[in-house]
Amino acid sequence: MEFYADSFDTAVIGAGHAGIEAALASARLGCKTVIFTINMDSVGNMPCNPSIGGTSKGHLVRELDALGGEMGIAADHTSIQSRILNRGKGPAVYSLRAQIDRREYGKYMKHTLEKTEGLQLKQSEIVDLYKDGDEWVLKTKLDAVYRAKCVVLATGTFLNGKIYVGDKCYSSGPDGVFPAIGLSDALLKLNIPLRRFKTGTPSRVNRRSVDIDKMEIQKGDEKVTPFSFSTEIPPENKAVCYMTYTNEDTKKIILDNISRSPLYSGMIEGVGPRYCPSIEDKIVRFSEKQRHQLFVEPCGLDTEEMYLQGMSSSLPEDVQLAFLRTIKGLEHVEVMRNAYAIEYDCVDPLALRPTLEFISLPGLYGAGQFNGSSGYEEAAAQGFVAGVNAALKAQGKEPFILDRASSYIGTLIDDLVTKGCNEPYRMMTSRSEYRLLLRQDNADIRLSGMGHELGLISDERYEKLQTKLKLIDEEKQRVEKKVIAPSDNINSVLIEHGTAPLTTGVKLADLIRRPQLSYEILTPFDIDRPDLPDDVFEQVEIDLKYAGYIKRQIAQVAEMRRLEVKIIPENIDYNSVVGLRLEAREKLNKIRPHSIGQASRISGVSPADISVLLIYLKK
Repeated sequence: MEFYADSFDTAVIGAGHAGIEAALASARLGCKTVIFTINMDSVGNMPCNPSIGGTSKGHLVRELDALGGEMGIAADHTSIQSRILNRGKGPAVYSLRAQIDRREYGKYMKHTLEKTEGLQLKQSEIVDLYKDGDEWVLKTKLDAVYRAKCVVLATGTFLNGKIYVGDKCYSSGPDGVFPAIGLSDALLKLNIPLRRFKTGTPSRVNRRSVDIDKMEIQKGDEKVTPFSFSTEIPPENKAVCYMTYTNEDTKKIILDNISRSPLYSGMIEGVGPRYCPSIEDKIVRFSEKQRHQLFVEPCGLDTEEMYLQGMSSSLPEDVQLAFLRTIKGLEHVEVMRNAYAIEYDCVDPLALRPTLEFISLPGLYGAGQFNGSSGYEEAAAQGFVAGVNAALKAQGKEPFILDRASSYIGTLIDDLVTKGCNEPYRMMTSRSEYRLLLRQDNADIRLSGMGHELGLISDERYEKLQTKLKLIDEEKQRVEKKVIAPSDNINSVLIEHGTAPLTTGVKLADLIRRPQLSYEILTPFDIDRPDLPDDVFEQVEIDLKYAGYIKRQIAQVAEMRRLEVKIIPENIDYNSVVGLRLEAREKLNKIRPHSIGQASRISGVSPADISVLLIYLKK
């Protein structure tokens, strides 16, 4: 028999990376919140990479932290190795990545949820969801009934989850946890457009069976950069990773058994991620390549499990073992968990608003892999935005929307709800047209004001940011005034670094602007330099070196925002707008853009259509 259990402002379904951020944001904004998970021991689980960050993903984590999210703080608490990627390129694409102790990360996040006031964590499977008046009704497998003003769907890869290994297929969530069966049917009754996506994960192997002496070692940075701007003592590097390669023997075994892969036999119907393919997919698609790299990474400090990044597969277990043992350093490998593919239900994100609320279902939000994205970081960012907006709606307040020029988070969400995705969406720096402005180093400067205004960044932390901004401004003024006189010592350094020697006094700022030079190189000649934090010098140097490019992008942003502020009424009937082409009407009616700016980015809506819309709105 059904029984009434409780009522909440916000209910979150799923306690993965999206669900955690949604629940924390909602509760911290003062809403009575509940978060449901199928298995309490899987809160914050990392079923794939035991890492946080990476190219463009590091940007998402730092932005999330600047807004008041938890992932960056948790990563700093549980990091075992950290380094910044793309150091050989410009600062726009520097990306922080940390190897994480996956069990410690889950423990940290579970405890954080447990300690948060106004938040209840429950082990229950939600099997039904429907609207009753202004409230949502959630029913568990054990017939408990909950009511909520707003609901966030953060189901990850659990919805009708199916595992594939060779010709074997069975219902399961990741890491052998029960799948969510029943909720998909409830969503279909709500006319939510579901589809099937697929992802995969590599084998985990026992460290004792890995010959690390045959592999290339990958150490962390000597000077560690934390994810969170609030972390005062950076985490230590306590582990190392390794790199090795596949070879012709690996390729032969995979190709000889390709017909046994469910990817190629037709068993798997879901669409897989283009930018994170399985090893058999790489071998087939890039047949000209003689080898593919893989990274051997520790899963934690108190386990011997190691993760083979770059080797996800759905081939049969015997084939997996055979091809792994052809790889240098893995000749005698012992597999602890075999690789698998997982197929799951997710939504077409074109059904969502920029707030991540369903266009046709007020009070219902989607976040994370449920929205068709891939990756922990993409999930956490969406979870935060969905949780904030659910709380604001429950409180009768205006929504929170990030645009493309504000953040990678805004770019991610705009891409999903405006362009949609036909495969699992992965964030990349190339997806942002404003990436020189949206660097990971200035995420706090860009976004902490919004986090403070929301109430998720404390006054103390915000005041520290104001102090930092003051120091940056003072240091810019100092280097613009300070003159460096010519001398044999400085000229020998300038010539050594491939730049012209001095014949007369030059402002320190002009020397810093030279591409060949940096603050660090000029240290011996800047004798009265103040003792400032490294991030202050970093901001000054980037601002000086890239001033022209930054100014140009700021102008582009101003033009973009000119269209973003032109809000389109929610009740507009595009069929009555004379002059719109048929395709534009269909797309606009489906996506229901929030603004002229968003409308201009919809595939199939031309500049002429935008002109027609602008004239219509003016009338």
